[in-house]
Amino acid sequence: MAQVGVHEAKTHLSRLLRRVAAGEVIVIAKGGTPLARLVPIHSRVRRDLGRDSGAVVVHENFDAPLPEDHGRAPRP
Repeated sequence: MAQVGVHEAKTHLSRLLRRVAAGEVIVIAKGGTPLARLVPIHSRVRRDLGRDSGAVVVHENFDAPLPEDHGRAPRP
């Protein structure tokens, strides 16, 4: 994802729009802080199957019953 400053965006808007039309996403920033994002209207976010594989671990007892006292407020 490319990032450009406000001045560059104003100066080269037509060029940036051509890049966006080709599928690129461009962030417009002011002083290094992102303010806006130029995205193609008909673009879809690409989802890579298995991209986060292994990032989440589900333990074997994930669906085991909870203890009877689970969720009760402690007594004073």
